[in-house]
Amino acid sequence: MTDQEIFQKIDELKNHGIAVCLATIIETSGSTPREIGAKMIVCVDGTIYGSVGGGCGESQVKSAALRCLLTTQKPEILEVSLLDELGTKGGDVCGGKMRMFVEPA
Repeated sequence: MTDQEIFQKIDELKNHGIAVCLATIIETSGSTPREIGAKMIVCVDGTIYGSVGGGCGESQVKSAALRCLLTTQKPEILEVSLLDELGTKGGDVCGGKMRMFVEPA
């Protein structure tokens, strides 16, 4: 999704009374699936729009966004490691790190 589409979707969801968080990649190092500025919307019911890379990293971002929506109501910076710390060697590991800004929208 383009930034314009992301922000239009946020407006649409908010107009329907759906609480959402916006996650944005603010820093990367090493190999990452998406670039700085990539965005993902997380709805209070767990529905997502857009992508910050998929897999375990995106799952961590979704969890942080839900925590923000359901508990803290405050933005946070999340560090997501895409290193093969679990020894999976399955080929799905990028090998980099991302910093995400997760904020209620």
